This record gives sequence, C-alpha cells and structure tokens, in this order.
Amino acid sequence: MEFVVFVLASAMILVGAVGVIVRSHPVHAALSLILTLFGVAVLFVAQEAHFLAVVQVIVYAGAIVVLFLFVIMLLGVDRTEDITAEPFRIQRPLAAIVGVGVVGLVVASVVAARNALALRGDGLSIAEETGDHDSNIRQLARSIFGDYVVAFEITSVLLVVAVVGTVVLTRRMRSSDDSSTGSKAKGA
Repeated sequence: MEFVVFVLASAMILVGAVGVIVRSHPVHAALSLILTLFGVAVLFVAQEAHFLAVVQVIVYAGAIVVLFLFVIMLLGVDRTEDITAEPFRIQRPLAAIVGVGVVGLVVASVVAARNALALRGDGLSIAEETGDHDSNIRQLARSIFGDYVVAFEITSVLLVVAVVGTVVLTRRMRSSDDSSTGSKAKGA
C-alpha cells in the first residue's frame, strides 16, 4: 500500500511540475503548482510527518499560492506583452551565470553536509526512547523561532515589499495606459 501511495503522490508531483512549466496561462500554472504542493503533502503524510504536511498545505498551497494568484490578477492576465524585444541584452547571459552559480552552491552544500543528516537523526530518535512524541515539534520550534527567526522575518519583509512593488507598478502602468488613451481620444 505504501508503494501505491508513493507512486500516486509522485505522479501528482510530476504532473503538477510539468503543468507549471508547460501552461502558458499563469493562473493554470499556479493551479498546477497547488497540485505539486499537495503531492508533497501526501508524501509527508506517508512518512508520518503530519506537522510538515499541514504546514505544506496551509503555508505553501494556501498562503503562498494565494499571494501568487493575487499578484497575477493584480497585474492582469488578459493583456499580452511583446516578449521578442529584450529590454536588457545582458539579461539572459547574466541569468545563465547566476543559474550555474546557484547549482554550484547547492552541490557544494550537499557535499559539505552529507554527514549532517546522520548526526541530526540521532536527536530525533529520542522521542521513540522517551515516549515524548512532542519533542520533535519542540526542536523544530526552537530551530525556527531561535536560530532562523531573522531569516523568516527577512523573507516576510521581502514578500510584503514584492506585493507593494507590484501594486505601485500596476498603478503606474494603468495611469500611463489611461493617459495614452485619453490623448488619443482628444486628438480624434
């Protein structure tokens, strides 16, 4: 039964991930992302990581994707843009260099931390020995609200700045669109 759940959840993840890439309509791509995130939540449940499954559904499938949809709808998905003209010629080569750098950092961090999972796994088995099944959640809470609280706060500030920036850019676009149609109407 576990194998069937794994195969079905993996199929959900793969179909959703391909949908995010293939779909040209941004709302459909966001819905495919929700399918992927639900598949990951099913895998968390299969591994008996119920807290992570709930966080996956509430935070990512709920809040983050709703934020994406809000920004997509705010920008307007009914307008088409000419993407053949590239405003910055250095943009694509720079993106390729940054992509290679990120892949290099991920590979370097995996190589550097290959033994860290075994060391951290020893602390998680304490719950089975002592019978205290809430110790994992306490460790997670200590880690999130102690060691990584600054990273979470910076991430939340970045999300707020992104939404505010989107609203400002949308209002500028709409006001320039309104003024250009107004000048056309006056000249006619």
